[in-house]
Amino acid sequence: MTEISAAASGQFTLGDIQVNRLGYGAMRIVGDGIWGQPADKKSCLETLRRLPELGVNFIDTADSYGPDISEEIIREALHPYDDLLIATKGGFTRHGPNIWKPVGRPEYLRQTVLMSLRKLGLEQIGLWQLHRVDPLVPEDEQFGAIAEMQKEGLIRHVGLSEVSIAQIKTAQRHFPVVSVQNMFNLVTRTHESVLDYCTENNIGFIPWFPLGAGDLAKPGSLLDTLSKEKGYSPSQIALAWVLKRSPVLLPIPGTSKVKHLEENVAAASVHLTDEEFQLLDQLGREAPETPGPGA
Repeated sequence: MTEISAAASGQFTLGDIQVNRLGYGAMRIVGDGIWGQPADKKSCLETLRRLPELGVNFIDTADSYGPDISEEIIREALHPYDDLLIATKGGFTRHGPNIWKPVGRPEYLRQTVLMSLRKLGLEQIGLWQLHRVDPLVPEDEQFGAIAEMQKEGLIRHVGLSEVSIAQIKTAQRHFPVVSVQNMFNLVTRTHESVLDYCTENNIGFIPWFPLGAGDLAKPGSLLDTLSKEKGYSPSQIALAWVLKRSPVLLPIPGTSKVKHLEENVAAASVHLTDEEFQLLDQLGREAPETPGPGA
């Protein structure tokens, strides 16, 4: 069997931390509705412990996944995180399965950072991301509070999630934005202009739900044909397209199963020709968008 490694996806530097571009999203190591304990914690721990062996050194989580549970399981599986970047997010409160409410008050954001430090067992969070900009709190108040925590050394680098170019520019008045985490995949292209801005400014773009392919994965489609020709699944081809779309893209497919993880990482070795990429790109633009799984 050919050795698979996330290193085949290439590298990107977030601030001063270099990671392999193909990362891992830890939203799926909790219960249904991104709520409560996972159905199979043993499988989640095995999956997390397989990550370093596969060259995955960038893990994305959030305090709201569980809530708290994703961060706690990551600590149990991987602490002290040798050569791993554990990125987390804060700014959402949870009141039940699939219920998300943004809270951007400065005192709450500070509380989320302090709690994440404790749960992850860290003295400093390498990359902390504002999970959502709270529309009820002035943006400068939210960004100012984050800047203060960065100055204190609680967080090393700052990212944003589900934001516009205008919001990125506002945040940049307070701190360097090293990453943006917006939904993006082969058929979900709403944030194409944000991706282009990030590419031009060397800001990491972390696309959540990166495996989405919608109707393009149907039998007889170009995606289906390419998958048969290359010996990879349609989702692996869709992930390879994401990696080829821009050098700043850092996809974070998530799973709680080792087998699925290995399949995702194997996509780093898929080669698409420029012609294949362009054909998929055009079909993706024409296809209806696929709803995402949540935050």
